[in-house]
Amino acid sequence: MKTLPAIHFTDTTLLDPTNPITVNLIGAGGTGHRMLTELVRMHISLLAFGKPGLQVNLFDDDIITEANRGRQMFAPTEIGHFKSVILINRINRFNGTNWKAVPERFSTKTLHLLPNTGKANIYITCVDTASARFDIAGALRKVCRDSRNDRAKPFYWMDLGNSRFTGQLVLSTLDEIKQPESERFRPVASLPKVTDEFKDLLEEVDDKDEPSCSQAEALRKQDLYINTALAVYGAELLWQLLSDGMIEHRGLFLNIKKFKTTPLKIV
Repeated sequence: MKTLPAIHFTDTTLLDPTNPITVNLIGAGGTGHRMLTELVRMHISLLAFGKPGLQVNLFDDDIITEANRGRQMFAPTEIGHFKSVILINRINRFNGTNWKAVPERFSTKTLHLLPNTGKANIYITCVDTASARFDIAGALRKVCRDSRNDRAKPFYWMDLGNSRFTGQLVLSTLDEIKQPESERFRPVASLPKVTDEFKDLLEEVDDKDEPSCSQAEALRKQDLYINTALAVYGAELLWQLLSDGMIEHRGLFLNIKKFKTTPLKIV
């Protein structure tokens, strides 16, 4: 008997939206900074297809330091300001968008302060520690309970993380996505969350999030292009989800030193 290939079909709400798709990008560090740039390109491309594009909220309470320059594109005059505010102001001036900067951490403790921006259709996390991921997972469970019939109903969570030369991205569903019947594919309604599927692995990770004192020290912790490579792969997966309406992979593992990627297929 022939086995049908496993495919996840995008929720129809996101394929033909009447309003911009809302995206909460959590973290404006090396990977989040690059992902934000790719979201701008995606927004412009969606508009070109006659769609309403994206509405992005960027969450990060971090302050720009000298060590951030190099892997992240900040000017010397921007040191001391919030990363989220500087980046969003720059994008809004350049593109005429009305994206929002939230200089707060997205967490279970701050969720009550974020009645509107806390809700989104898609969440993208680019955080440094396992503990932050587990906390965000708890916050997303609460958001999902409170937003089932909301216009900003949560559908997907994409998590990106990396060490010096390696990284991973995992796309998860936040609720079961209704799938169409198919004779060619085996539709998969739920994609496992990173905090469930890789719980033991995350708990073993060194969870220290210590700031770097210089650009050189920052580069010894994370290679110059690991964040860019990971963000581009994540953006491509999201683009397939929104433009093709279906995906056969839900993420990947990346080793930039060995130029090796290992895709995570939908099963």
